[in-house]
Amino acid sequence: METVQKAWNYIQENPEKFLEAFREHLILSIVALVIAMIVSITIGIICAKKENISSVLMGIFNSLRVIPSLAILIIVLPIMGTGFYPALIALTVLACPPIIINTFTGFREIDRSVIEAASGMGMNEKQILKKIEFPLALPIIIAGCRTAAVEVVASATLAAFIGGGGLGTFIINGLGMYNIPLLLVGAIPVALLAILSEVSFATTEKFFTRYLRD
Repeated sequence: METVQKAWNYIQENPEKFLEAFREHLILSIVALVIAMIVSITIGIICAKKENISSVLMGIFNSLRVIPSLAILIIVLPIMGTGFYPALIALTVLACPPIIINTFTGFREIDRSVIEAASGMGMNEKQILKKIEFPLALPIIIAGCRTAAVEVVASATLAAFIGGGGLGTFIINGLGMYNIPLLLVGAIPVALLAILSEVSFATTEKFFTRYLRD
């Protein structure tokens, strides 16, 4: 408890520094996740609709899941240098695979008889996608977003290695100086943000699952 108290004292003594790092971490995580959701859901739907390219693309994105977060950052470093935008690109790439895979799975698991019935009622492809397929696949898509959100929030700490800022700066400095309270200044808020994102997406997923069942 004494170590935690020292971390809290540091935040109270350096509120501007902490809030700036927190803001950078939050913005980096949210922007990366939003971009990844827009890109990944689109790619996932295309893969689900076009079987001739789905096997190749899904194989690539499945392979990306095994690449460590730090490795992605290191790959981006010589191409784009250091700063916010290289970290943003690396985190976006990290967030894409779970969302793409879940979107693909969600659309592929829809009962074809439901699609045929909607088509028989005179609905065109766009209407079927918007009113039938997307709502049915949404709980699985949200589950993928939940996984991606937790990964992004946690991995955003590594952005400090390439000058991306955020709460990871406290963690790196704390490790370098063997200053545990300083390390906790970054680690505890990151853990709380990860838990908050998990709970938020889990609640949203349950809501849509219950809504579809009702």
